[in-house]
Amino acid sequence: MTGKGPLVIGIGNPWRGDDGIGHAVVDALADTPGLATAKSHGEPAELMELWQGHDPVILVDAIVTGSAPGTLHRLDARKPLPRGARYSSHGIGLAEAVELARSLGDLPETLIVHGIEPARLEDGAGLSPEVRDTLARVITRITDNLAEAVPRSRPAR
Repeated sequence: MTGKGPLVIGIGNPWRGDDGIGHAVVDALADTPGLATAKSHGEPAELMELWQGHDPVILVDAIVTGSAPGTLHRLDARKPLPRGARYSSHGIGLAEAVELARSLGDLPETLIVHGIEPARLEDGAGLSPEVRDTLARVITRITDNLAEAVPRSRPAR
């Protein structure tokens, strides 16, 4: 059952350097009219509960692929997420959480992942300059994704 409208979930841990980028994006989007936002540490059951009934859903997380720090990745979760990448610094990977939801038939119709390549994931560190500089670009990309995903005839709630 859908009907709750668009949702952006920031995943990560703000006390682990660039792993806090998901939460920073949600903080920046928190007052956007018609958009629900949430923060998560990435635990699969929590994510599935948060996105229940929402469409589209956008997840924002740090993703380690070996690209340059600050590189933006956009993944469509209707297809399996790459398993070679490491998502954030949490125990179970985001790819595994999405696949669990897929196997349970609990994926939103539209599920987009925006991953940001971190420069540092140390305890107690803040966002690196490279990742902080991507904040405006990732917000623009999310806003564009929402405009494409939410039909013009259906107002966002």
